[in-house]
Amino acid sequence: MFNKKSLEDIADEEKKWQKLFNEYTLKAPERLKRFSTVSDRPIKNIYTPLDIDDLDYSKETAFPGIYPFTRGVQPTMYRGRLWTMRMFAGLGSAKDTNERFHLLVNEGQTGLSTAFDMPTLMGYDTDSPRSRGECGKCGVAIDSLKDMEILFAGLPIDKITTSMTINPPASILWAMYIAMAENRGIDRRIIGGTIQNDMLKEFIAQKTFMCPPKPSMRLITDTVEFGTKEVPRWNTISISGYHIREAGSTAVQELAFTLADGIAYVEAALERGLDVDAFAPRLSFFFNSHLDFFEEIAKFRAARRMWSRIMKERFKAKDERSLWLRFHTQTAGCSLTAQQPYNNVIRTSLEALAAVLGGTQSLHTNSLDEVLAIPTEEAATIALRTQQIIAEESGVANTIDPLGGSFFVERLTTDMEEEAFEYIKKIDDMGGMVAAIERNYPQMEIADAAYQYQLQVDSQEKTVVGVNKYVNEEEIPIEILQIDEELEEKQIKWLNEVKENRDNNKVKEVLEKLGEASQGNSNLMPVIIEAVKAYATEQEITDVFRDVFGVYRDPGVY
Repeated sequence: MFNKKSLEDIADEEKKWQKLFNEYTLKAPERLKRFSTVSDRPIKNIYTPLDIDDLDYSKETAFPGIYPFTRGVQPTMYRGRLWTMRMFAGLGSAKDTNERFHLLVNEGQTGLSTAFDMPTLMGYDTDSPRSRGECGKCGVAIDSLKDMEILFAGLPIDKITTSMTINPPASILWAMYIAMAENRGIDRRIIGGTIQNDMLKEFIAQKTFMCPPKPSMRLITDTVEFGTKEVPRWNTISISGYHIREAGSTAVQELAFTLADGIAYVEAALERGLDVDAFAPRLSFFFNSHLDFFEEIAKFRAARRMWSRIMKERFKAKDERSLWLRFHTQTAGCSLTAQQPYNNVIRTSLEALAAVLGGTQSLHTNSLDEVLAIPTEEAATIALRTQQIIAEESGVANTIDPLGGSFFVERLTTDMEEEAFEYIKKIDDMGGMVAAIERNYPQMEIADAAYQYQLQVDSQEKTVVGVNKYVNEEEIPIEILQIDEELEEKQIKWLNEVKENRDNNKVKEVLEKLGEASQGNSNLMPVIIEAVKAYATEQEITDVFRDVFGVYRDPGVY
Protein backbone atom coordinates (compact mmCIF):
# COMPACT_ATOMS: atom_id res chain seq x y z
CA MET A 1 0.00 0.00 0.00
CA PHE A 2 3.03 2.24 0.51
CA ASN A 3 6.31 2.29 -1.42
CA LYS A 4 9.63 1.54 0.24
CA LYS A 5 10.80 5.18 0.33
CA SER A 6 7.60 6.44 1.98
CA LEU A 7 7.77 3.69 4.63
CA GLU A 8 11.37 4.62 5.40
CA ASP A 9 10.37 8.26 5.79
CA ILE A 10 7.50 7.28 8.09
CA ALA A 11 9.90 5.16 10.20
CA ASP A 12 12.24 8.13 10.60
CA GLU A 13 9.35 10.42 11.55
CA GLU A 14 8.06 7.88 14.06
CA LYS A 15 11.44 7.80 15.82
CA LYS A 16 11.35 11.58 16.22
CA TRP A 17 7.78 11.45 17.53
CA GLN A 18 8.63 8.61 19.93
CA LYS A 19 11.38 10.70 21.48
CA LEU A 20 8.95 13.58 21.99
CA PHE A 21 6.34 11.19 23.40
CA ASN A 22 8.83 9.75 25.89
CA GLU A 23 9.69 13.23 27.17
CA TYR A 24 6.01 13.98 27.83
CA THR A 25 5.38 10.68 29.65
CA LEU A 26 8.64 10.52 31.60
CA LYS A 27 6.99 11.53 34.87
CA ALA A 28 3.69 9.72 34.31
CA PRO A 29 2.65 7.05 36.86
CA GLU A 30 3.72 3.55 35.85
CA ARG A 31 0.13 2.38 35.43
CA LEU A 32 -0.42 5.05 32.77
CA LYS A 33 2.50 3.76 30.71
CA ARG A 34 0.71 0.55 29.77
CA PHE A 35 -2.58 0.58 27.90
CA SER A 36 -4.55 -2.55 27.02
CA THR A 37 -7.95 -3.69 25.82
CA VAL A 38 -10.63 -5.28 28.01
CA SER A 39 -9.00 -8.60 27.05
CA ASP A 40 -5.66 -7.18 28.27
CA ARG A 41 -4.20 -7.00 24.77
CA PRO A 42 -1.38 -4.40 24.86
CA ILE A 43 -2.05 -1.30 22.77
CA LYS A 44 0.86 0.49 21.13
CA ASN A 45 1.30 4.22 21.53
CA ILE A 46 0.41 4.85 17.90
CA TYR A 47 -0.36 2.87 14.74
CA THR A 48 1.00 3.89 11.34
CA PRO A 49 1.41 2.45 7.83
CA LEU A 50 4.37 0.53 9.24
CA ASP A 51 1.89 -1.72 11.08
CA ILE A 52 0.19 -2.78 7.88
CA ASP A 53 3.11 -2.60 5.46
CA ASP A 54 2.65 -6.30 4.64
CA LEU A 55 -1.13 -6.07 4.14
CA ASP A 56 -2.24 -7.52 0.81
CA TYR A 57 -5.50 -5.69 0.17
CA SER A 58 -6.89 -8.14 -2.40
CA LYS A 59 -6.09 -11.26 -0.37
CA GLU A 60 -6.76 -10.03 3.17
CA THR A 61 -9.21 -7.15 3.04
CA ALA A 62 -10.78 -7.02 -0.44
CA PHE A 63 -14.30 -5.73 -1.05
CA PRO A 64 -17.61 -6.49 0.66
CA GLY A 65 -19.21 -9.62 -0.75
CA ILE A 66 -15.87 -10.87 -2.11
CA TYR A 67 -13.63 -13.56 -0.55
CA PRO A 68 -12.33 -13.52 2.19
CA PHE A 69 -15.30 -11.33 3.22
CA THR A 70 -13.36 -9.29 5.80
CA ARG A 71 -15.47 -6.25 4.94
CA GLY A 72 -18.82 -8.07 4.92
CA VAL A 73 -20.61 -10.98 3.28
CA GLN A 74 -23.03 -8.84 1.26
CA PRO A 75 -21.82 -6.43 -1.47
CA THR A 76 -24.21 -3.70 -0.32
CA MET A 77 -24.24 -4.49 3.42
CA TYR A 78 -26.61 -2.09 5.25
CA ARG A 79 -27.18 0.02 2.12
CA GLY A 80 -29.13 -2.95 0.81
CA ARG A 81 -30.75 -4.06 4.06
CA LEU A 82 -30.34 -3.14 7.70
CA TRP A 83 -29.49 -5.80 10.24
CA THR A 84 -32.39 -7.72 11.81
CA MET A 85 -33.42 -6.10 15.09
CA ARG A 86 -34.10 -9.19 17.15
CA MET A 87 -34.87 -8.39 20.79
CA PHE A 88 -34.55 -11.34 23.18
CA ALA A 89 -37.82 -11.86 25.07
CA GLY A 90 -39.26 -14.44 27.41
CA LEU A 91 -41.09 -14.06 30.69
CA GLY A 92 -43.63 -15.96 32.72
CA SER A 93 -46.16 -17.94 30.74
CA ALA A 94 -46.49 -18.42 26.99
CA LYS A 95 -49.36 -15.91 27.05
CA ASP A 96 -47.20 -13.28 28.83
CA THR A 97 -44.37 -13.67 26.32
CA ASN A 98 -46.78 -13.63 23.38
CA GLU A 99 -47.96 -10.20 24.55
CA ARG A 100 -44.34 -8.98 24.76
CA PHE A 101 -43.66 -10.32 21.24
CA HIS A 102 -46.65 -8.40 19.88
CA LEU A 103 -45.46 -5.23 21.64
CA LEU A 104 -41.96 -5.49 20.16
CA VAL A 105 -43.22 -6.24 16.65
CA ASN A 106 -45.57 -3.26 16.87
CA GLU A 107 -42.61 -1.09 17.97
CA GLY A 108 -40.62 -2.05 14.87
CA GLN A 109 -38.73 -5.23 15.80
CA THR A 110 -37.99 -7.26 12.68
CA GLY A 111 -37.26 -10.70 14.18
CA LEU A 112 -38.38 -12.72 17.20
CA SER A 113 -35.92 -14.10 19.76
CA THR A 114 -37.10 -16.43 22.51
CA ALA A 115 -35.71 -16.80 26.04
CA PHE A 116 -36.77 -19.91 27.97
CA ASP A 117 -36.92 -20.47 31.71
CA MET A 118 -34.36 -22.68 33.44
CA PRO A 119 -36.48 -25.86 33.60
CA THR A 120 -37.17 -25.63 29.86
CA LEU A 121 -33.47 -25.02 29.16
CA MET A 122 -32.56 -28.14 31.14
CA GLY A 123 -35.27 -30.38 29.72
CA TYR A 124 -37.63 -30.51 32.72
CA ASP A 125 -41.36 -29.86 32.92
CA THR A 126 -42.77 -27.34 35.36
CA ASP A 127 -44.14 -30.10 37.61
CA SER A 128 -40.71 -31.65 38.15
CA PRO A 129 -39.29 -31.27 41.71
CA ARG A 130 -36.15 -29.91 40.01
CA SER A 131 -38.20 -27.03 38.58
CA ARG A 132 -39.56 -25.74 41.88
CA GLY A 133 -39.41 -21.95 42.13
CA GLU A 134 -38.01 -21.41 38.62
CA CYS A 135 -41.14 -21.27 36.46
CA GLY A 136 -41.00 -18.28 34.11
CA LYS A 137 -38.25 -16.55 36.09
CA CYS A 138 -35.55 -16.15 33.42
CA GLY A 139 -37.67 -16.82 30.36
CA VAL A 140 -40.88 -18.43 29.17
CA ALA A 141 -42.06 -21.81 30.47
CA ILE A 142 -42.69 -24.33 27.66
CA ASP A 143 -43.83 -27.83 28.61
CA SER A 144 -45.70 -29.01 25.52
CA LEU A 145 -46.87 -28.12 22.03
CA LYS A 146 -49.88 -26.39 23.62
CA ASP A 147 -47.55 -23.79 25.14
CA MET A 148 -45.76 -23.32 21.82
CA GLU A 149 -49.09 -22.71 20.08
CA ILE A 150 -49.98 -20.00 22.61
CA LEU A 151 -46.50 -18.47 22.46
CA PHE A 152 -46.74 -17.65 18.75
CA ALA A 153 -50.49 -17.09 18.44
CA GLY A 154 -51.33 -14.27 16.03
CA LEU A 155 -47.71 -13.74 14.94
CA PRO A 156 -46.80 -13.94 11.23
CA ILE A 157 -44.32 -16.80 11.48
CA ASP A 158 -44.48 -17.32 7.71
CA LYS A 159 -43.11 -13.78 7.23
CA ILE A 160 -40.90 -13.20 10.28
CA THR A 161 -37.96 -15.31 11.47
CA THR A 162 -37.74 -16.74 14.99
CA SER A 163 -34.66 -17.45 17.07
CA MET A 164 -34.83 -19.85 20.03
CA THR A 165 -32.03 -19.83 22.58
CA ILE A 166 -32.20 -23.48 23.58
CA ASN A 167 -29.48 -26.13 23.69
CA PRO A 168 -29.84 -29.60 25.32
CA PRO A 169 -33.51 -30.01 24.26
CA ALA A 170 -33.16 -27.91 21.08
CA SER A 171 -34.40 -30.71 18.82
CA ILE A 172 -37.60 -30.93 20.88
CA LEU A 173 -38.38 -27.20 20.93
CA TRP A 174 -37.66 -27.03 17.21
CA ALA A 175 -40.00 -29.99 16.65
CA MET A 176 -42.69 -28.10 18.60
CA TYR A 177 -42.19 -25.04 16.39
CA ILE A 178 -42.43 -27.11 13.21
CA ALA A 179 -45.56 -28.87 14.52
CA MET A 180 -47.10 -25.55 15.58
CA ALA A 181 -46.53 -24.11 12.11
CA GLU A 182 -47.96 -27.18 10.38
CA ASN A 183 -51.01 -27.13 12.65
CA ARG A 184 -51.57 -23.58 11.35
CA GLY A 185 -51.29 -24.78 7.76
CA ILE A 186 -47.79 -23.37 7.20
CA ASP A 187 -45.40 -25.66 5.34
CA ARG A 188 -42.14 -26.47 7.16
CA ARG A 189 -40.20 -25.43 4.05
CA ILE A 190 -41.46 -21.85 4.47
CA ILE A 191 -40.63 -21.17 8.12
CA GLY A 192 -37.33 -19.50 8.89
CA GLY A 193 -35.27 -18.93 11.99
CA THR A 194 -32.54 -20.31 14.22
CA ILE A 195 -32.15 -22.74 17.10
CA GLN A 196 -29.00 -22.22 19.13
CA ASN A 197 -28.44 -25.98 19.50
CA ASP A 198 -24.75 -25.50 20.38
CA MET A 199 -23.89 -28.03 23.08
CA LEU A 200 -20.12 -27.72 22.77
CA LYS A 201 -20.19 -24.21 24.16
CA GLU A 202 -22.49 -25.44 26.94
CA PHE A 203 -19.80 -27.86 28.10
CA ILE A 204 -17.26 -25.03 27.83
CA ALA A 205 -19.14 -22.11 29.31
CA GLN A 206 -22.89 -21.83 29.93
CA LYS A 207 -23.36 -25.24 31.60
CA THR A 208 -26.92 -26.30 30.76
CA PHE A 209 -26.60 -30.05 30.42
CA MET A 210 -28.59 -33.14 29.53
CA CYS A 211 -26.49 -35.87 27.88
CA PRO A 212 -22.72 -36.38 27.46
CA PRO A 213 -20.82 -34.75 24.55
CA LYS A 214 -20.92 -37.58 22.00
CA PRO A 215 -24.70 -38.31 22.08
CA SER A 216 -25.26 -34.54 22.20
CA MET A 217 -23.32 -34.27 18.94
CA ARG A 218 -25.52 -37.04 17.48
CA LEU A 219 -28.69 -35.06 18.28
CA ILE A 220 -27.22 -31.89 16.79
CA THR A 221 -26.16 -33.69 13.61
CA ASP A 222 -29.68 -35.13 13.32
CA THR A 223 -31.08 -31.59 13.29
CA VAL A 224 -28.53 -30.44 10.70
CA GLU A 225 -29.38 -33.37 8.42
CA PHE A 226 -33.14 -32.97 8.88
CA GLY A 227 -33.02 -29.21 8.35
CA THR A 228 -30.92 -29.57 5.21
CA LYS A 229 -33.50 -31.91 3.68
CA GLU A 230 -36.81 -30.73 5.18
CA VAL A 231 -36.57 -27.17 6.58
CA PRO A 232 -34.23 -25.36 4.17
CA ARG A 233 -34.76 -21.83 5.53
CA TRP A 234 -33.79 -22.76 9.08
CA ASN A 235 -30.38 -22.30 10.70
CA THR A 236 -30.07 -25.48 12.73
CA ILE A 237 -27.06 -24.34 14.76
CA SER A 238 -26.14 -20.91 16.05
CA ILE A 239 -22.49 -21.55 16.88
CA SER A 240 -22.15 -19.38 19.92
CA GLY A 241 -19.24 -17.42 21.30
CA TYR A 242 -21.54 -15.22 23.34
CA HIS A 243 -21.60 -17.43 26.43
CA ILE A 244 -17.89 -18.17 26.13
CA ARG A 245 -17.27 -14.44 26.46
CA GLU A 246 -19.83 -14.08 29.25
CA ALA A 247 -17.92 -16.76 31.17
CA GLY A 248 -14.85 -14.49 31.14
CA SER A 249 -12.88 -15.34 28.01
CA THR A 250 -10.79 -12.87 26.08
CA ALA A 251 -11.91 -11.71 22.64
CA VAL A 252 -9.39 -14.03 20.96
CA GLN A 253 -10.56 -17.01 23.03
CA GLU A 254 -14.16 -16.26 22.08
CA LEU A 255 -13.14 -16.12 18.43
CA ALA A 256 -10.98 -19.25 18.50
CA PHE A 257 -13.22 -21.53 20.58
CA THR A 258 -16.33 -20.54 18.64
CA LEU A 259 -14.77 -21.33 15.27
CA ALA A 260 -13.27 -24.54 16.69
CA ASP A 261 -16.81 -25.55 17.72
CA GLY A 262 -17.92 -24.77 14.17
CA ILE A 263 -15.19 -27.00 12.77
CA ALA A 264 -16.37 -29.86 15.00
CA TYR A 265 -19.98 -29.50 13.78
CA VAL A 266 -18.90 -29.44 10.12
CA GLU A 267 -16.78 -32.56 10.65
CA ALA A 268 -19.69 -34.36 12.32
CA ALA A 269 -22.02 -33.51 9.42
CA LEU A 270 -19.45 -34.69 6.88
CA GLU A 271 -19.05 -37.97 8.78
CA ARG A 272 -22.83 -38.37 8.50
CA GLY A 273 -22.38 -38.26 4.73
CA LEU A 274 -23.73 -34.78 4.03
CA ASP A 275 -22.21 -32.64 1.30
CA VAL A 276 -20.57 -29.55 2.78
CA ASP A 277 -22.29 -27.20 0.34
CA ALA A 278 -25.68 -28.71 1.21
CA PHE A 279 -25.59 -27.65 4.87
CA ALA A 280 -22.84 -25.06 5.39
CA PRO A 281 -24.85 -22.11 3.99
CA ARG A 282 -27.34 -22.54 6.86
CA LEU A 283 -24.76 -22.48 9.65
CA SER A 284 -24.91 -19.28 11.66
CA PHE A 285 -22.91 -17.75 14.49
CA PHE A 286 -23.65 -15.76 17.63
CA PHE A 287 -21.08 -13.38 19.10
CA ASN A 288 -20.76 -11.10 22.08
CA SER A 289 -20.13 -7.38 21.58
CA HIS A 290 -18.16 -6.26 24.60
CA LEU A 291 -17.02 -2.84 25.76
CA ASP A 292 -13.67 -2.50 24.00
CA PHE A 293 -14.88 -0.78 20.85
CA PHE A 294 -12.05 -1.43 18.38
CA GLU A 295 -11.21 -4.91 19.70
CA GLU A 296 -14.79 -6.03 19.04
CA ILE A 297 -14.86 -4.58 15.51
CA ALA A 298 -11.57 -6.29 14.68
CA LYS A 299 -12.88 -9.56 16.15
CA PHE A 300 -15.92 -9.57 13.85
CA ARG A 301 -13.80 -8.76 10.79
CA ALA A 302 -11.29 -11.49 11.68
CA ALA A 303 -14.09 -14.01 12.25
CA ARG A 304 -15.44 -13.55 8.72
CA ARG A 305 -12.02 -13.88 7.16
CA MET A 306 -11.09 -16.93 9.24
CA TRP A 307 -14.31 -18.84 8.59
CA SER A 308 -14.16 -18.26 4.85
CA ARG A 309 -10.61 -19.61 4.78
CA ILE A 310 -11.51 -22.59 6.98
CA MET A 311 -14.44 -23.53 4.75
CA LYS A 312 -12.54 -23.04 1.50
CA GLU A 313 -9.14 -24.45 2.40
CA ARG A 314 -9.94 -27.04 5.08
CA PHE A 315 -13.34 -28.30 3.95
CA LYS A 316 -13.06 -27.53 0.20
CA ALA A 317 -16.46 -25.84 0.01
CA LYS A 318 -17.37 -24.65 -3.48
CA ASP A 319 -20.60 -22.69 -2.92
CA GLU A 320 -19.75 -19.08 -2.04
CA ARG A 321 -22.54 -19.05 0.56
CA SER A 322 -20.74 -21.86 2.41
CA LEU A 323 -17.89 -19.43 3.01
CA TRP A 324 -20.07 -16.76 4.58
CA LEU A 325 -19.92 -16.22 8.32
CA ARG A 326 -23.38 -14.86 9.09
CA PHE A 327 -23.80 -13.87 12.70
CA HIS A 328 -26.14 -12.51 15.32
CA THR A 329 -24.73 -10.28 18.04
CA GLN A 330 -25.85 -9.53 21.56
CA THR A 331 -24.38 -6.75 23.64
CA ALA A 332 -22.43 -7.93 26.69
CA GLY A 333 -24.64 -8.88 29.60
CA CYS A 334 -21.55 -9.29 31.79
CA SER A 335 -20.67 -5.62 31.25
CA LEU A 336 -23.92 -4.42 32.85
CA THR A 337 -23.87 -3.28 36.47
CA ALA A 338 -26.52 -3.23 39.18
CA GLN A 339 -24.87 -0.05 40.46
CA GLN A 340 -26.01 3.08 38.60
CA PRO A 341 -28.09 0.99 36.15
CA TYR A 342 -28.78 3.89 33.77
CA ASN A 343 -25.08 3.74 32.83
CA ASN A 344 -26.01 0.48 31.10
CA VAL A 345 -27.79 2.43 28.36
CA ILE A 346 -24.47 4.02 27.36
CA ARG A 347 -22.59 0.73 27.60
CA THR A 348 -25.14 -1.00 25.40
CA SER A 349 -25.11 1.84 22.86
CA LEU A 350 -21.34 1.60 22.41
CA GLU A 351 -21.45 -2.20 22.16
CA ALA A 352 -24.27 -2.04 19.61
CA LEU A 353 -22.35 0.50 17.54
CA ALA A 354 -19.29 -1.79 17.54
CA ALA A 355 -21.45 -4.70 16.33
CA VAL A 356 -22.83 -2.59 13.49
CA LEU A 357 -19.41 -1.27 12.46
CA GLY A 358 -18.24 -4.89 12.60
CA GLY A 359 -20.94 -5.91 10.13
CA THR A 360 -23.43 -8.00 12.13
CA GLN A 361 -26.51 -9.41 10.37
CA SER A 362 -28.70 -9.43 13.48
CA LEU A 363 -28.57 -7.64 16.82
CA HIS A 364 -30.03 -7.77 20.31
CA THR A 365 -29.42 -4.84 22.61
CA ASN A 366 -29.57 -5.53 26.34
CA SER A 367 -31.94 -3.55 28.51
CA LEU A 368 -30.68 -1.35 31.32
CA ASP A 369 -32.36 -3.49 33.99
CA GLU A 370 -31.33 -6.97 32.76
CA VAL A 371 -28.68 -7.30 35.45
CA LEU A 372 -31.50 -7.05 38.01
CA ALA A 373 -34.48 -8.85 36.45
CA ILE A 374 -36.35 -9.64 33.25
CA PRO A 375 -36.64 -6.28 31.42
CA THR A 376 -39.68 -4.09 31.82
CA GLU A 377 -41.53 -3.01 28.68
CA GLU A 378 -40.05 0.49 29.00
CA ALA A 379 -36.48 -0.79 29.31
CA ALA A 380 -36.92 -3.19 26.38
CA THR A 381 -38.31 -0.38 24.23
CA ILE A 382 -35.33 1.87 25.05
CA ALA A 383 -33.00 -0.98 24.04
CA LEU A 384 -34.82 -1.37 20.74
CA ARG A 385 -34.79 2.40 20.16
CA THR A 386 -30.99 2.30 20.65
CA GLN A 387 -30.70 0.13 17.53
CA GLN A 388 -33.18 2.24 15.60
CA ILE A 389 -31.29 5.47 16.37
CA ILE A 390 -28.00 3.89 15.28
CA ALA A 391 -29.68 2.66 12.09
CA GLU A 392 -31.70 5.73 11.18
CA GLU A 393 -29.91 8.74 12.69
CA SER A 394 -26.18 8.09 13.17
CA GLY A 395 -25.21 7.66 9.51
CA VAL A 396 -22.96 4.68 10.21
CA ALA A 397 -25.06 2.40 8.00
CA ASN A 398 -24.39 4.60 4.96
CA THR A 399 -20.77 3.47 4.50
CA ILE A 400 -19.68 -0.14 4.18
CA ASP A 401 -16.95 -1.11 6.69
CA PRO A 402 -16.02 2.53 7.39
CA LEU A 403 -13.06 1.51 9.58
CA GLY A 404 -11.52 -0.66 6.87
CA GLY A 405 -8.02 0.63 6.17
CA SER A 406 -7.51 2.00 9.66
CA PHE A 407 -3.91 1.25 10.64
CA PHE A 408 -5.06 0.15 14.09
CA VAL A 409 -8.12 -1.87 13.06
CA GLU A 410 -6.35 -3.70 10.23
CA ARG A 411 -3.37 -4.57 12.48
CA LEU A 412 -5.69 -5.71 15.24
CA THR A 413 -7.77 -7.80 12.82
CA THR A 414 -4.68 -9.62 11.56
CA ASP A 415 -3.19 -10.14 15.03
CA MET A 416 -6.44 -11.59 16.39
CA GLU A 417 -6.73 -13.92 13.39
CA GLU A 418 -3.19 -15.23 13.88
CA GLU A 419 -3.64 -15.78 17.61
CA ALA A 420 -7.01 -17.48 17.15
CA PHE A 421 -5.56 -19.86 14.57
CA GLU A 422 -2.83 -20.77 17.10
CA TYR A 423 -5.58 -21.82 19.54
CA ILE A 424 -7.33 -23.84 16.82
CA LYS A 425 -4.08 -25.66 16.00
CA LYS A 426 -3.68 -26.63 19.67
CA ILE A 427 -7.24 -27.98 19.68
CA ASP A 428 -6.63 -29.90 16.44
CA ASP A 429 -3.50 -31.42 17.99
CA MET A 430 -5.62 -32.63 20.92
CA GLY A 431 -7.94 -34.47 18.52
CA GLY A 432 -10.60 -31.79 18.07
CA MET A 433 -12.96 -29.81 20.26
CA VAL A 434 -14.76 -32.75 21.90
CA ALA A 435 -11.41 -34.18 22.99
CA ALA A 436 -10.26 -30.72 24.17
CA ILE A 437 -13.43 -30.33 26.24
CA GLU A 438 -12.91 -33.76 27.80
CA ARG A 439 -9.42 -32.55 28.79
CA ASN A 440 -10.95 -29.31 30.16
CA TYR A 441 -8.64 -27.23 27.99
CA PRO A 442 -10.99 -24.41 26.90
CA GLN A 443 -12.66 -24.36 30.32
CA MET A 444 -9.36 -23.71 32.09
CA GLU A 445 -8.22 -21.10 29.55
CA ILE A 446 -11.43 -19.16 30.12
CA ALA A 447 -11.21 -19.50 33.90
CA ASP A 448 -7.67 -18.11 33.89
CA ALA A 449 -8.69 -15.15 31.72
CA ALA A 450 -11.69 -14.37 33.94
CA TYR A 451 -9.50 -14.49 37.04
CA GLN A 452 -6.92 -12.14 35.55
CA TYR A 453 -9.60 -9.62 34.56
CA GLN A 454 -11.12 -9.66 38.04
CA LEU A 455 -7.70 -9.01 39.55
CA GLN A 456 -7.36 -5.96 37.29
CA VAL A 457 -10.77 -4.66 38.34
CA ASP A 458 -10.00 -5.23 42.02
CA SER A 459 -6.70 -3.36 41.69
CA GLN A 460 -8.39 -0.58 39.64
CA GLU A 461 -6.11 -1.27 36.70
CA LYS A 462 -9.37 -1.65 34.78
CA THR A 463 -12.19 0.78 35.48
CA VAL A 464 -15.85 -0.17 35.89
CA VAL A 465 -17.72 3.10 36.28
CA GLY A 466 -19.94 3.12 39.34
CA VAL A 467 -18.27 0.00 40.75
CA ASN A 468 -14.59 0.77 41.39
CA LYS A 469 -14.56 4.41 40.26
CA TYR A 470 -17.06 7.30 40.35
CA VAL A 471 -18.99 5.36 42.97
CA ASN A 472 -22.28 6.81 44.19
CA GLU A 473 -23.55 5.27 47.41
CA GLU A 474 -27.07 6.57 46.83
CA GLU A 475 -29.36 3.87 45.41
CA ILE A 476 -31.13 4.79 42.19
CA PRO A 477 -34.77 3.66 42.26
CA ILE A 478 -35.66 1.53 39.27
CA GLU A 479 -38.79 -0.38 38.40
CA ILE A 480 -38.33 -4.17 38.55
CA LEU A 481 -40.57 -6.59 36.66
CA GLN A 482 -41.98 -9.13 39.10
CA ILE A 483 -43.10 -12.60 37.98
CA ASP A 484 -46.33 -13.73 39.65
CA GLU A 485 -45.46 -16.37 42.24
CA GLU A 486 -48.76 -18.12 41.44
CA LEU A 487 -47.59 -18.71 37.86
CA GLU A 488 -45.99 -22.03 38.75
CA GLU A 489 -49.22 -23.40 40.20
CA LYS A 490 -51.19 -22.21 37.15
CA GLN A 491 -48.64 -23.70 34.74
CA ILE A 492 -48.74 -27.08 36.52
CA LYS A 493 -52.54 -27.06 36.42
CA TRP A 494 -52.45 -26.27 32.69
CA LEU A 495 -49.88 -29.03 32.11
CA ASN A 496 -52.09 -31.56 33.93
CA GLU A 497 -55.03 -30.58 31.71
CA VAL A 498 -52.91 -31.21 28.61
CA LYS A 499 -51.96 -34.66 29.91
CA GLU A 500 -55.58 -35.51 30.74
CA ASN A 501 -56.95 -34.47 27.35
CA ARG A 502 -54.37 -36.10 25.07
CA ASP A 503 -54.31 -39.71 23.86
CA ASN A 504 -51.98 -41.19 26.50
CA ASN A 505 -51.81 -44.55 24.75
CA LYS A 506 -50.49 -42.75 21.67
CA VAL A 507 -47.95 -40.88 23.82
CA LYS A 508 -46.71 -44.13 25.41
CA GLU A 509 -46.43 -45.75 21.99
CA VAL A 510 -44.45 -42.93 20.40
CA LEU A 511 -42.08 -42.56 23.39
CA GLU A 512 -41.28 -46.27 23.14
CA LYS A 513 -40.66 -45.77 19.44
CA LEU A 514 -38.32 -42.89 20.24
CA GLY A 515 -36.39 -45.03 22.73
CA GLU A 516 -35.87 -47.76 20.14
CA ALA A 517 -34.79 -45.23 17.50
CA SER A 518 -32.35 -43.63 19.96
CA GLN A 519 -30.56 -46.96 20.36
CA GLY A 520 -30.09 -47.16 16.59
CA ASN A 521 -28.58 -44.82 14.02
CA SER A 522 -31.64 -43.34 12.32
CA ASN A 523 -32.40 -39.62 12.36
CA LEU A 524 -34.51 -38.87 15.44
CA MET A 525 -36.22 -35.68 14.25
CA PRO A 526 -39.23 -37.38 12.53
CA VAL A 527 -40.00 -39.36 15.69
CA ILE A 528 -39.56 -36.28 17.92
CA ILE A 529 -42.02 -34.37 15.74
CA GLU A 530 -44.45 -37.29 15.99
CA ALA A 531 -44.06 -37.24 19.79
CA VAL A 532 -44.70 -33.51 20.21
CA LYS A 533 -47.72 -33.69 17.89
CA ALA A 534 -49.12 -36.33 20.29
CA TYR A 535 -48.53 -33.71 23.04
CA ALA A 536 -45.75 -35.62 24.74
CA THR A 537 -44.08 -33.11 27.06
CA GLU A 538 -40.54 -31.85 26.87
CA GLN A 539 -39.42 -33.84 29.92
CA GLU A 540 -41.12 -37.03 28.77
CA ILE A 541 -38.98 -36.86 25.64
CA THR A 542 -35.75 -35.77 27.34
CA ASP A 543 -36.15 -38.55 29.90
CA VAL A 544 -35.98 -41.01 27.01
CA PHE A 545 -32.66 -39.45 25.98
CA ARG A 546 -31.35 -39.56 29.54
CA ASP A 547 -32.27 -43.23 29.84
CA VAL A 548 -30.60 -44.17 26.54
CA PHE A 549 -27.62 -41.80 26.41
CA GLY A 550 -26.93 -41.17 30.09
CA VAL A 551 -26.71 -37.95 32.10
CA TYR A 552 -23.76 -35.54 31.95
CA ARG A 553 -22.27 -34.20 35.17
CA ASP A 554 -19.83 -31.30 35.03
CA PRO A 555 -16.46 -32.46 36.39
CA GLY A 556 -15.92 -29.10 38.10
CA VAL A 557 -12.18 -28.86 37.42
CA TYR A 558 -10.25 -26.02 39.09
